[in-house]
Amino acid sequence: MTPPFTTVSLTLTSDLTQLEALLAWFNQYRPTTLPIEEWLKLELALAEGFTNAVRHAHRDRASDTPIRIDLSLADTVIELRIWDQGDPFDLMAKLATLPSQIALDAEGGRGLRLLATIMNELDYQRVGNTGNCLILRKTVKPTPQ
Repeated sequence: MTPPFTTVSLTLTSDLTQLEALLAWFNQYRPTTLPIEEWLKLELALAEGFTNAVRHAHRDRASDTPIRIDLSLADTVIELRIWDQGDPFDLMAKLATLPSQIALDAEGGRGLRLLATIMNELDYQRVGNTGNCLILRKTVKPTPQ
């Protein structure tokens, strides 16, 4: 059974200067029962997903190309959906080509591995004519109040 979600959304332009606004928006929804360490991991995953959309999915698009973020919260699950307008790609195939350990001085490739490590579920889908959706889902254990 899927837990009941509360969902909020934000749409930003495809510009890395929007990252600060994105994180400020995100942080206002932190559940007080969630340990800060877990929230910071989710914040990192969101920043990585947004940055990837700007740098990779929208690299050949205008900077005003929208990126929509959906944040869904439930008692034990937090889900982020990052919608882009870029060309679709096979996330699982890309992950399979990455080494399990990425060197700290690697030029790239750390972000997807990081997302796979932080999140319980990771997917990237083409959704009709609406674009692509990076789905990041994390099962969380709230601390008792």
